[in-house]
Formats: sequence, C-alpha cells, structure tokens
Amino acid sequence: KKIKARDPATIERSNLVNICKLVVKELLEQSLRFGRMLDSDHLPLQHFFIVLEHVLRHGLRPKKGLLGPKKELWDILQSVEKYSVEAQDITASVRDLPTVRTQIGRARAWLRLALMQKKLPDYLQALVDNREEALAEYYEPHALMMSDEVILIMGILVGLNVIDCNLCVKEEDLDSQQGVIDFSLYLRSSTRTSPEDEVHTIVEAGNSENMTAVLDQKNYIEELNRHLNATVANLQGKLESLTTTNALMKEDLAIARNSLLSLQAENLALRQNAQNPNSNAGENLNVHDRIDPEVERTLTEEKKKRQELERELELQASLKAETEMAMKLLEKDIHEKQDTIVSLRRQLEDIKQINLEMYKKLQECEGELTQKGEMVSRLQAKASQIGKILTTLEKKYEGTNSLDSPTTPSGIPPVKRPHLRVDPIPPFNANKIRKSPSVEAKSVTPMDQSASSATPQEKAND
Repeated sequence: KKIKARDPATIERSNLVNICKLVVKELLEQSLRFGRMLDSDHLPLQHFFIVLEHVLRHGLRPKKGLLGPKKELWDILQSVEKYSVEAQDITASVRDLPTVRTQIGRARAWLRLALMQKKLPDYLQALVDNREEALAEYYEPHALMMSDEVILIMGILVGLNVIDCNLCVKEEDLDSQQGVIDFSLYLRSSTRTSPEDEVHTIVEAGNSENMTAVLDQKNYIEELNRHLNATVANLQGKLESLTTTNALMKEDLAIARNSLLSLQAENLALRQNAQNPNSNAGENLNVHDRIDPEVERTLTEEKKKRQELERELELQASLKAETEMAMKLLEKDIHEKQDTIVSLRRQLEDIKQINLEMYKKLQECEGELTQKGEMVSRLQAKASQIGKILTTLEKKYEGTNSLDSPTTPSGIPPVKRPHLRVDPIPPFNANKIRKSPSVEAKSVTPMDQSASSATPQEKAND
C-alpha cells in the first residue's frame, strides 16, 4: 500500500509541538535540579525562547506589496493588553527600553518579562481565545496559532508558572539573531517514537524523582484558585451594584407612573370642565379651587415674577438705549479728536519742515559768518602791515627833515607836511557782528571792498 503524503504545514505543526514538549520537559527538570531559579545563561531556557518564537512566528502573513504594512510579532503581543489589563505594565516597560530598537527585539523582551511575571500562558491563552478577532489578521489559516494543535501548546506552557526566572533584559542583545538549538540534549533515547511514549516517559521520570514537581503543581493550582476567587469577588461586587441600581430604577419608575396617573386624572377633569363651560362654570371653578390651590398660588407667583421680569426688561432696554446714545456721542467725539489729531500732526510736520529749513539757513549763515570773520582777520593783518609801513615812512620823513636846512634858499620858511596818525584797529569779535547775511551784505559796500582789497603799497602811495 502507498502511504498517503501528509500536508507540509501539518508536519511543521507536529514538529513544533513535539520539540516544544521536549524543551519544556527539559526546562522543568533543570529547574528542579537548580532550585527552580533560572537566569539568562541557562541553556534550556534559551532553547525554550527560540522554540516559542518559532511557534509564534509560524504561518505569519508576509508583507503585502512594497508599501503595505509589515506584520510583526510585536504588534500581536501589544494587542494582549486589550484582553488582559495586567499586560499593560510589561508592554509599557518594553516600549521604554533604551537598549532594544527592533520590533523582534521588543517581542523577545516582552516574552521574557511575561515569563518572569508567571503570566505567559495566561496572556497567550487570551490571544487564543480571541483568535478570530486578534490573530486572523496576522496569521495564515494553516498557522499553528490558528489550528487545534495550539491547545496542546497551551497545556504544555501551563507548567512554566512554577519556574522562577531572573532575567536581565537590558543587558541582553535581543535585536540580533538567536542561537541554534542542540537537539542532542533532548534525543537521549532512541525508543522515543511517538508522543504517547514521551508522555509515559515524563510520567515515569516524575514518579521516580521526589515530590517537588507535585508540590509545584499544587502551588500553581492554589494560585490559580486565588485568582479565580478574586475574580468571583469582583463579579459579586458588580452584581450587588447592579442590583442596587436596578432597585433604584424600579423606584423611579413607580414614582413616574404615579405622577403620570395623577396627570392623566387632572387632564380628564380639565376636559370635562371644558365640555360644560356654561352650566357648571361656578361649580367647576369651586372644584378647581378646591383641587388646585397650589396651582393658583403658583400662577400668582409666576405672574408676579413675569411683571418683575417685564419691569427689569424695560429698565434694561432704557439702559441699552442710553448706552447706545452714549456710544454714539463717544464715537462722534472720537472722530472729532481723530480729525484734530490729524490736523495737529500735519501742523507738526509743517513745523518740522520749517525748522529743518531754518536749521539749513542757520548753517549757511554760520558758514558765511566764518568766511567773513576770516576775511576781517586778513584785513586786520593787512591794516597792521600798512600801519607799520606808515610808521617807518614817518620816521624816514622826519630824518630827512632834520638833515635839511631850516630855511629854503629863497628865504621862504619850509612847509610843514601833514603828520598821519593811524589808530590801532581793534581785534575782530564775531559775536558782536553776528547778523543776518543780508544785513552784512548791505553794510559792506563795493567801495569798502575795493578799499580793503588795496595793497599796502597803494595805500602808502595815496
């Protein structure tokens, strides 16, 4: 007979289940030997994380197209906090890890923290229970997490809650690729041919050793029982609160029904009164007064309130009118002041322009004054030179007169020549002669300019 070929995906799932059984069995045995406290250097623990990563990544959907989002294991593990509130702490801790940068590194750190928290089977079970909502988007239909074999994986992982781990996630290089599993550590006997034989071997090994494993299982069951008791207590509290709320709602409903009945009776009475307005008007009024004195009192109060509100409304209207009038007057005043400010600004600009022109003229006058002062200083120097020349000429003349005889040859007395006396010219003072350029131009005539421009020799000849 020909052997029917098995589906490759089925073979892959079976292989993963079997190797997961072997690794978890070896891990439990090693934890019993070393006091159930394992660290990152423990080889079976490293192999367990490698196998678990292969289990979770089996059948993971590839990236759709070049621009499509890539399906990562970290995205799946982040969704656990939707179904288990306790997973929020480790998810936030993994997000804040400074040494992990890749998505696969964050997923590995999350698995290690969940194992140390002893909640890894619970978190994965929450994903499996909601696989149609949480996992269908990420996994192919033939994936291990979407098949029935995942129930075996969950049963295998339950025993990990008795293991105490001390893992330092910050010191591990979780971004790089993990190591290779040495299967020679798990293939100790060649007679191990089927899963039933492996289970039988595990049971026999457990019976041959001490009762530590049984005690660990007992502790795990007690812990699970405590969690279930806490859940039951929370549900009972919620049930009591809902019962109280229901009772209050029933009381409110009864009160609403009573008020509705009274309103219906009052409505019926009013309709009857409206049908017979002429015949039983007085009686209806008396009955109405007897039945509803509170309504009449309320009506009078409402009328008073309405009158007060109308008075207040009139007062507010008058105040509003006065305010509008004041606003109009203020706007008019503001416009007038703005016009005044504009005219004043124009005048100020004109004054500034006049000041600039006057300043320019003042600078021109000061320049002309300095030129005239320099001219006067030159004229004073020339006048002093002329005075010196005249004094020398007088001295020479007196010398020539003293050498000549007192009388002329004809006996006529000598004619006295006039003696020129030149007064000293006072120094120039610009402050006394600071006048406008037009006045200075008028005071200096062309004759004076020609006289001042004459040379000392010409003056001496004159």
